[in-house]
Amino acid sequence: MGVNTGEKMLTNEEREMVRDLILLPYIDTMVSKSMKEIQHSGNILSRSYLLAGRYVQKRVVQDVYRLRQELKRRNIKVIEDTQDDFITYSMIYFRGYQERFGMTRDVMRTEISLRLSRYTADLGDVLKEQMI
Repeated sequence: MGVNTGEKMLTNEEREMVRDLILLPYIDTMVSKSMKEIQHSGNILSRSYLLAGRYVQKRVVQDVYRLRQELKRRNIKVIEDTQDDFITYSMIYFRGYQERFGMTRDVMRTEISLRLSRYTADLGDVLKEQMI
């Protein structure tokens, strides 16, 4: 049955994986919109900003792929459910059970900001390595 044979409930690690899988498409959308604005800005550093945006998008795609593979291996499926003004819901199907998972807009904003900060820090590390 996978990693959690005998366990019925989702682990904290699995909940974090589900949360990230839900948030990553929002990050991709935000970065895409930002990149479109940059393309039309006439900013002299627009090429550099676009390269940074592409780096973040590439990392997002890699993370989504990795999360989908790991959740599939653990027999966990996530499906977008409904949204209201303040909460986004998804259905999680796992090991013969199901659960409705909700996140408030404020939590989503905070988590997205934290994740974008990590991607930016990673890009900074890559650039530092290139300058040495």
